[in-house]
Parts: sequence; structure tokens; C-alpha cells
Amino acid sequence: MLYHPQINPVALQLGPVAVHWYGLTYLVAFALFYALARQRLKHLPYARIRQPAPWRPGDVEDLLFWGVCGVIAGGRLGYCLFYKPAYYASHPLEIFAVWHGGMSFHGGMLGVIAAMTLWAWRRQRPWLQVTDLIAPCVPLGLASGRIGNFINGELWGRITDPAHFWAMGFPQAKSADTALAHANPQYAEWLLQYGALPRHPSQLYQFALEGMTLFFIVWWFSAKPRPEGQVSMVFLGGYGLFRFIAEYARQPDAHLDLFMGLSRGQWLSVPMIVLGIIGFVYFGRRNRHAAKA
Repeated sequence: MLYHPQINPVALQLGPVAVHWYGLTYLVAFALFYALARQRLKHLPYARIRQPAPWRPGDVEDLLFWGVCGVIAGGRLGYCLFYKPAYYASHPLEIFAVWHGGMSFHGGMLGVIAAMTLWAWRRQRPWLQVTDLIAPCVPLGLASGRIGNFINGELWGRITDPAHFWAMGFPQAKSADTALAHANPQYAEWLLQYGALPRHPSQLYQFALEGMTLFFIVWWFSAKPRPEGQVSMVFLGGYGLFRFIAEYARQPDAHLDLFMGLSRGQWLSVPMIVLGIIGFVYFGRRNRHAAKA
């Protein structure tokens, strides 16, 4: 069985200031977005758009700033509302304690959508034109964030057979492992033998699926002119599908029970899959009807 490498979450200590690997992965994500969005401006139709104004690198810088604000605010509020609403209703000031952790991708996505909607309205640009620009630039940032999760040894996976080559023990899950071992004799035997329960390294699965695989699919699809809105729908449905799959290996939050056998993350992903499919078909048909007209 493999074991988590126990990487120090602090990458650099400068006196009282600690620079964490997780924070650095966010910086990498933002840098990747900026570089990819600049490259995206060379793709059609963005290279030929002249109304209401040509797309310029300065627009990418603005989008990045607005997107950072949206992902932080939405990610935090989404976590509070989707995963611990009762707790944060009783401790409202802790909503602002982001240094304690707790971010939701689904909330972050809603925050980015809101930020991009406001930016598009202010700039008088079609909203779907904006989302089609940024959609292919997001997955690599998600991949970077999952590496940060792995370094921290958080969001570990569900129990698996120790004989499987992917089985990994997470010392950070000691309390959770002990609780499971008390209720299951087989787990108690494994914990005694290996010192940690064998788990899926689900952070790496999400890195591979929601990050790398989704990036190659959406970037390849967006490399040629597509009906407006379809690139966004490929990202939306693709992320929802890959997250739904990865959740089968990811350990659900301890305070959340499964509903109809599905985790909270899976239920939040279902609307993304449905809307992605419906939107993809709708925008394709709308484009064909416009071409005939």
C-alpha cells in the first residue's frame, strides 16, 4: 500500500509570514488562466470581433480580476450554504474566516458566473461570448487546485482494498480511520496492519478528470469556431460528469449523509450535466436556424 508523502503544507517561511503550497496553487491557477486566455484571443471568432470593440489583452486582465473576486466570494458562500448551512447560520462571523478552509467549486462557479454577467453588462458584450472565452481556460486551474488538496492531504478518498495498486494511506485521516475501525472488524485489522486505512487518492483522480482531461476536451473543441454558447456547455456538462464520477471515489463530508446513494457533490453536479446537454443541443439548433434565415 502507498502512503501519502506528508509534504509540509508551508512552502516558504519568511519570519512570521508562511507561504502555503495551497495558496501557491491558486496563484498558478490564475497565471494559467491569464496565459491561456491571451492565447484564446487568437482563436476565432475573437480575433475578428470588432463590435462593440475588439478583444484586447487588457480585457483578459479585467476578467481575471473579476473572476478572482467571484471565485473567492462564491466559493466561500457556496461552501457555507451547500455544506454547513446550520453551522454558519449560528456562527455568521465565521463565514469570513476563509483561513480556516472551506471552499466549494459549485459556489465558486456561481460566483464567477455572476462576476462575468456584471462584466459583460458593463462592457456591453454578449454574455455567452464572454463565457465561451473563459471556459477552456479554467480546467488547468482546477487541476492546480487539486494538487494543492493532495499536498495538504485533504479531501481524501473512500476506503478501498489494500491490494489495489492505487490504495493510499492518509495519516491526516487518522481520526476518521479510527472511527471506521471501531465499527468494522475488517477495517480494524487493516488499521492495525498498515497504520492507516487504504483509501482512493481521489484528489489525483479529480486532477486527471476535472483538470487535465476536461482541459484537452474543451480546448480542442474551442480551437475551431463553434455556435455561441456551445463551448460553455461542453465545459459545464463535462465538469458535472467528471465530478459525478470522481465522487464515487471521494469520501463524502462526515456531517453529510448520502441521499439516494449519492453525495452532495453528485447532486450538485446533476444540474450541470442536464443543463450542459440541453444547452449544447439548443445552441447548435439556434445556430442552424439563424444560418437558414
